Amino acid sequence: METSSPRFKSLAVTAGLSFWFFIVISAIGHFSTEALLVFIASVLVTTQILATKISKGLDIFAIINTKIFLSIFFGTVFFIYGILMRFLRIDLLRLRKQQNSYWLNTEQAKPHRIRKQY
Repeated sequence: METSSPRFKSLAVTAGLSFWFFIVISAIGHFSTEALLVFIASVLVTTQILATKISKGLDIFAIINTKIFLSIFFGTVFFIYGILMRFLRIDLLRLRKQQNSYWLNTEQAKPHRIRKQY
């Protein structure tokens, strides 16, 4: 973002603020398209007019917004991954003993059947 033009930073910050506005208003239950459009228009006009003066602030806000969004996104991905593994009963670490395991049980393997592969 440091090499981007102030106008582009303004668009990126407007998109980020609009996203968070949508999330918060939807979570509260007071979403309306008109309010979202008014918010987007007002933020876009304000940041476009003051883009050169607040360029450094736009840059800092865009970086913070990206870090927050990505941390929430990756947390959600790992959370869903964990639920999916629990739901499908997949034990990735093999913590529980299973009868129908496809892993080789070395205690019961005969020494003449184990060969080194190079």
